[in-house]
Amino acid sequence: MAKYIFVTGGVLSSLGKGITAASLGALMESRGYKVALRKFDPYLNYGPGTMSPLQHGEIFVTADGCEGDLDLGHYERFTTTNTDEFSDITSGKIYYTVIERERRGEYLGATVQVIPHITDEIKRCITAGAEDYDIVITEIGGTVGDIEGLPFLEAIRQMKFDSDEDDVLFLHVTLVPYIKSAGELKTKPTQHSVRQLQEIGISPDILVCRSEYPLSEGVRNKLALFCNVEKSSVINCMDAATIYQVPLVLNEEGLDSEVIKKLHLEEREYDLSLWQDIVRRIKQPKDTVTIAVVGKYLETKDAYLSLTEALLHGAVANYLKAEIKWVDAELLENRMANEYLNNVDGILIPAGFGERGMEGKISAVNFARTKDIPFFGISMGLQAAVIEYARSVLKLEDAKSAEMSKPAGSNNLVIDYKHDEHYNEEMGASMRLGSYVTTLLDGSLVKEIYNTDTVTERHRHRLEINDSYRQMLENSGMVISGNNDESGFADVIELHSHRWFIATQFCPEFQSKPFNPHPLFNAFIQAAYKFKQDRNGKEQE
Repeated sequence: MAKYIFVTGGVLSSLGKGITAASLGALMESRGYKVALRKFDPYLNYGPGTMSPLQHGEIFVTADGCEGDLDLGHYERFTTTNTDEFSDITSGKIYYTVIERERRGEYLGATVQVIPHITDEIKRCITAGAEDYDIVITEIGGTVGDIEGLPFLEAIRQMKFDSDEDDVLFLHVTLVPYIKSAGELKTKPTQHSVRQLQEIGISPDILVCRSEYPLSEGVRNKLALFCNVEKSSVINCMDAATIYQVPLVLNEEGLDSEVIKKLHLEEREYDLSLWQDIVRRIKQPKDTVTIAVVGKYLETKDAYLSLTEALLHGAVANYLKAEIKWVDAELLENRMANEYLNNVDGILIPAGFGERGMEGKISAVNFARTKDIPFFGISMGLQAAVIEYARSVLKLEDAKSAEMSKPAGSNNLVIDYKHDEHYNEEMGASMRLGSYVTTLLDGSLVKEIYNTDTVTERHRHRLEINDSYRQMLENSGMVISGNNDESGFADVIELHSHRWFIATQFCPEFQSKPFNPHPLFNAFIQAAYKFKQDRNGKEQE
């Protein structure tokens, strides 16, 4: 039977509940336990798939096609377990399910209420599929005191009541701020946050205290006394140089040992040398490589979170530091690309939707292709690459995507919609979502990189290369080097006349991990660094 750990947050948002949960998952995995990680969010959207990245950060896609919260990415990067449809639950999903049951008469005329019907559905989602794991770590989104989160807190309170004493553990992430004028850390915000939990009926078993400075013995004693936890259960999580250092920090503080003690789990040997090596490589790179990311959701760092982490992973694998130069695609529509892209070592165009910024992305593709700069296109990046090639090489000056405004008389939609069983039509959009198999072309660069015949990668897009232009593209030198055999869709393109030019319909960043960098990001960083060395060599001549 699985043990359950519930991670809540107090004082304020963005304290790092997701990183804490993921780090705890990594520590428990290092001891040989099979761990599942889940995120329960109190907002009323059915899921984040229809939300702007500027509102909620990136949309993380699971193998089974669930559009989930960005914390699912942390869970997968820190552990070996893949997330799935059970891993991302919102209030919207809970209420939708309950109302559907009520409409079908399944409640036999009963008055449908938050307790027990909503809380029972939350508990059902928590335990779904849990029999396959030793430990299920569930993060409750939001902050204690938010009115929309109350049903989730009530549900996990009931979980403790329904279960054996040592099968459920509450972990509360909180803030211990340093007040400069007083010259000391203050415990009062944490005390108030814990008191709010206690009023609901939840007593935290462990406190993870975020702080800029170390907690003194006096502060630890005070927190233990006023929050009703053991002193050994006051875990200090100071700001770290990299998120991949957090498992080591929490281990040094004894978090995993406390969890094992409180859940009455078997104490096992563990080895964190892999994490130590990753942190050492991040802190001590041998050189840097500069990658321009040409996107349009640049107002928040979370919009391209998996992408930036995948670039870091590729750099770490090569003992390098990836310096990302963020370039607003809209700026390239009216200005020379040379102004923004001249001194970079590689150019990457990430996924996205809509017409805004598309012409700037096409300009960036042209700059990379004509200057022989390593280029990596992902999803919309592939679409921009095909459009640029059609315009510049095939001389189809009006080549566009069906997602862009079409000028009068233009029929050259080289990127177009396709509707068949491979698409998820829910929420009013046709999307190819989740994992699909891509067969790689013999003799292609992408096959050399993957070193396999087929790959399974995650998709999130609604447009494809128009088959009517496929032969023209191939005859003119574009290599379609990856195909989905079942549907016939093109998944990868490359240019053999270029030093490194690859674009994919799928989003490889979703499967990259620090201890297992994605092959394409690894190869892209290698190519960018080689370009930097070649350029520096020419300048010295």
